[in-house]
Amino acid sequence: MKSGIHPEYGPVVFRDAAAGFAFLTRSTLRPEQTVEWEDGRTYPVVDVDISSASHPYWTGRSRVLDSEGRVERFRRRYGRARRGGD
Repeated sequence: MKSGIHPEYGPVVFRDAAAGFAFLTRSTLRPEQTVEWEDGRTYPVVDVDISSASHPYWTGRSRVLDSEGRVERFRRRYGRARRGGD
């Protein structure tokens, strides 16, 4: 590899505050905030909106937003467009 052109790759904590879940991994991201991890060391932390702990697909708490099809819902809402001789 060519030296000096690649970003630094190191430990980073990703934290999902909504689910109270965090994990330590490696990344090229370098955020300004830090957090003290379970091992007593301080690591940069990235706050994420959604993770495997809060995503409906992974948690099994998915909800059905629309029980009827989109075409049927469109037709019910707007009806069929009528043209001159129809």
